[in-house]
Amino acid sequence: MKNKKLEKQVSIVLGIVCFMLTIGICIQVKSVDTITEKKGISISDNSDLIDEVFRQRQIYKDTYKKLETAELNLEQIRLQATEHSGADSSLEAQIKNNNKLLGLTEVKGPGIIIRLDDNREIDVEEELVNPNLIIVHEGDLLQIVNELFNAGADAISINGKRIVNTTAILCDGNIIRINDEIVGVPIEIKAIGYPASLYALNRPQGYLSIMKRDGVIVSTEKKDEITIPKYEGIYKYEYIKR
Repeated sequence: MKNKKLEKQVSIVLGIVCFMLTIGICIQVKSVDTITEKKGISISDNSDLIDEVFRQRQIYKDTYKKLETAELNLEQIRLQATEHSGADSSLEAQIKNNNKLLGLTEVKGPGIIIRLDDNREIDVEEELVNPNLIIVHEGDLLQIVNELFNAGADAISINGKRIVNTTAILCDGNIIRINDEIVGVPIEIKAIGYPASLYALNRPQGYLSIMKRDGVIVSTEKKDEITIPKYEGIYKYEYIKR
């Protein structure tokens, strides 16, 4: 009975939060569409658009703060439910561990930091260099992330964006999007794991070495402790059934 009551409380809390986030996103999309459809708007006359973007950003921050509050309340409910039960305490520990694996909590540990940047010092016309080779692309980030996970990384972030199993790294024109947020150079990739294994990405003929050879600015640093933030998005599954 206790577990059923807990599940019901959890479902109610998460349902309310998801509903509020959905409303906020719909309002943001509708507002931006309305502004961009106005007749006569120009690049030089975009003050209203800028104000609206900041307003919607504040709405998102307020909604996300409510989500964090709901998570804290949920944690209190879990603690109360597991206070007098050894079996439930074990379940609570499992939930916390699963949250770490899902990227829902901030984590710390040893690992490496990889820094990437476009090379702005090469004159491509004078040196007859392919300009695509000296800039960082989304495909480079995908390759590096895959190699880090293959090398045993437990957690990865790119410019503060936690990489989870639903993360998309996309090219949108001349910009890169991660978790549907714009990310620009310089790029800082943090990975928690056994430093020696992760640092092996610097091996001769490895992907980082090839990028450096082509002209991209690349540096790698081992660290005794790295902090990687939690995933700030929402997991959405449409077809999975319990």
